[in-house]
Amino acid sequence: MAAAVRECLELQLLEVEMLFSMFPKKGEISLDGAAVPALQRYLRDGGESLPPRLDYSVAVDVGEPEVKVELQVQLPHMYPHVAPQLFARSDALHRQQQLQLNTLLASHISSLDSGELCVCEAVRWLKENSLPYLENGKGSAESVSKEAVVKETIQRMWIYSHHIYRQELRKKIFESAKKLNLTGFCLTGKPGVICVEGGRANCEEFWRVIRYPNWKHISCKHVETVEAEGSADNPRLFQTFEDLQFQAHGDYGLRNDYHMDLGQFLEFLKQHQSEHVFRILFGVEGKLADK
Repeated sequence: MAAAVRECLELQLLEVEMLFSMFPKKGEISLDGAAVPALQRYLRDGGESLPPRLDYSVAVDVGEPEVKVELQVQLPHMYPHVAPQLFARSDALHRQQQLQLNTLLASHISSLDSGELCVCEAVRWLKENSLPYLENGKGSAESVSKEAVVKETIQRMWIYSHHIYRQELRKKIFESAKKLNLTGFCLTGKPGVICVEGGRANCEEFWRVIRYPNWKHISCKHVETVEAEGSADNPRLFQTFEDLQFQAHGDYGLRNDYHMDLGQFLEFLKQHQSEHVFRILFGVEGKLADK
């Protein structure tokens, strides 16, 4: 174990040295002056106690005058074999933009091979991908304080599955929706349908999280994009993320015979101005029974 920790700390020190060569100007990297010497001393002399974790920040120039994106870094002793804690922030971004930027950054870092150094890659990614968020965020603080009209894009994602039964899967769906501030619903049974709506990056992150590692028979059937003026919640069709269940036909013990009442589901869609999605999901026109 001690040898593995030493190897990780040596790699961390190497990456910090690389960052200092990339950012030589004073103030570009903020790091406790005693941190690196403590790490070097541990690697040289050993000892029973591990050195303090490396925590630092990098001021990333993203191509906007007078604006930086600060990448805050916290490294576990076993990084890069354990994922680092990375968080990007800027005074030029309001909270939702910052959340979207960090969601995409986390998604990119998680796509890298396990065990790779990734702080330099995170810096590179921020340099190439932060500018659109900063341009959209110009004057955002003033706009928010004055409740001015702000255009924001809301995405609605319609996901179809052959069935949704397992409790651990349903738990993952609801926890992810809550974490990412998404509204919509999960229709349990056969077939299973999920709708999530919210920020585009959050919807895409939700899709990435629930789809992997091996959920078969699931597809994103339709995506709707709405540009709203004012509050980001205005164009949402759902107020919460609902647990949707209807009267079923068949025996729950025999899953192949357990079908949800799609007539009730069609009525639900109509109540939420989404009747058109029925054909997209199931390939047939929905017809409501005469009352």
